[in-house]
Amino acid sequence: MIETERLRLRNWTTADIEPFIRHLNTEPVMRWLAGVRTPEQQESVVRDRFIPWQETRGFTFWVVERRDDDELLGLCGLKIADDPGSPVEGELEVGWRLREDAWGQGYAKEAAVASLDHAFDAIGAERVVALTVAGNGPSWGLMERLGMERRPDLDFEGAAWAEGRVIVYEIKREQWRA
Repeated sequence: MIETERLRLRNWTTADIEPFIRHLNTEPVMRWLAGVRTPEQQESVVRDRFIPWQETRGFTFWVVERRDDDELLGLCGLKIADDPGSPVEGELEVGWRLREDAWGQGYAKEAAVASLDHAFDAIGAERVVALTVAGNGPSWGLMERLGMERRPDLDFEGAAWAEGRVIVYEIKREQWRA
């Protein structure tokens, strides 16, 4: 578990599935992520991806929980980029998704900073990438506020999760530490 001033990033349990679906499977949240999915598809993401990643890798897109009230705000963390044939396949990736009523309060940046600290300090990563689509200005804006650099040479098409061309940002360990 990782704690910040206001947040807790923790492993998933099956009890998190219902609030995850209720808060994060909405049209505004899923706009750039290929749209709202069925509850079964979203449950599968937690059961078949997030939980196994935390068990086998020691990291995942963790639950982001507000410390004051234990409310599930979304997810943030690390994974291995797994878009087949993409130029970043196999790279360590940082990502986030927050429920709509948590937007604009600095939670995503706070969770992403903690995740990047973990990537460079605990895992020993040399670099971390982040992926979004060009239309998702809030997401790539956060990447820039984190000090990440745009890498248009690594952009790619065809990700099942994306609405449109995927754009790539990266940050190296020495940049993060500076």
